[in-house]
Amino acid sequence: MLRTLKQDFQTVFQRDPAAVGTLEVLLTYSGFHAIVAHRLAHWLLNHHIPLLPRIISHLARMFTGVEIHPAATIGGNFFIDHGAGVVIGETTIIGDHVTLFQGVTLGGTGKERGKRHPTLGSHVVVGAGAKILGGMTIGDNVTIGANSVVLKSVPPDSTVIGVPARVIRVKGERLPEIAMDHTNIPDPVSERLEALENELRSLKNEGRPLPHRDN
Repeated sequence: MLRTLKQDFQTVFQRDPAAVGTLEVLLTYSGFHAIVAHRLAHWLLNHHIPLLPRIISHLARMFTGVEIHPAATIGGNFFIDHGAGVVIGETTIIGDHVTLFQGVTLGGTGKERGKRHPTLGSHVVVGAGAKILGGMTIGDNVTIGANSVVLKSVPPDSTVIGVPARVIRVKGERLPEIAMDHTNIPDPVSERLEALENELRSLKNEGRPLPHRDN
């Protein structure tokens, strides 16, 4: 556990340009505090300690604004940016090198039992306010745009946006991990409308009749 916490601590400096000092991160980073609390609660749960893991989780939510169920499985080099409003459900599984921004929910869709929360692969970036609901799988190297609502599994090396979320890029160039860019994601609908507008403007400038459709 201590080795994993050390990795989590180092990850803060790798992914947050505002992190400038060890003491500052240890004392003021709520996302890191939430991870520390979860690592402890998860360890206690795995060693069959009753009640205490849930108490630690509850206190961590009060002090950090991040709610992580003690049973959630989280890989190494995990980073929560800002942290406020993040919720991670009981049966969630998270791979290595994953980043969550504020307001992210990894939740269920109702009162179903069993595996009811998402599984995230490695090198996944989940944008601010995004909701991933249900027991689906998010593949490795996936970027989920801010405020997206993901209700279905997402293949590896993809970018998804929208409500409900749709895949707009598969096996595209992965965004640099250090940038953690979850907002500058292309919107194919806007791009198509812009292309049509440019085409109409070009036809108008050439003095050619605009295309029309028969009723």
